[in-house]
Amino acid sequence: KAREATEAGADYVGADDLVKRIQEGWLDFDVALATPDMMGQVGRLGKILGPRGLMPNPRAGSVTFDIGRAVKDIQGGRIEYRVDKTGIIHTNIGKASYSEAQLKDNFVALMDAVVRAKPSSAKGQYLRSVYLSPTMGPSVPVDPVAAGRMS
Repeated sequence: KAREATEAGADYVGADDLVKRIQEGWLDFDVALATPDMMGQVGRLGKILGPRGLMPNPRAGSVTFDIGRAVKDIQGGRIEYRVDKTGIIHTNIGKASYSEAQLKDNFVALMDAVVRAKPSSAKGQYLRSVYLSPTMGPSVPVDPVAAGRMS
């Protein structure tokens, strides 16, 4: 599986060595993937990875035996978003190094995915407010009607 991940283009591949690095405070990655047989070791990292949204999760597709495909999906631009119990969507649409056009394309793709995921039972205005914010900084309001039309 390590060779499969490397061939697919994973930036970091390992097992015990990566677990140890993460326990020592290294978090220089955006997504963590694991095979089901590694979850015993990865589970010990829950207090570190969980609060940062980096803990591998079978529902999100980040715990899989098909690591090569998961790496390619992520590098191909697949984004995951989480919705908390208050209805707030948490995700990232890019990095500071992305161009304005790339960020806009990613935002449009996110809005499209959110609107397509709207339950048929949902009535009224689906998007009540939309804000974009950097990891550390103030948020910027986006017109929810315009955001909904972008999809």
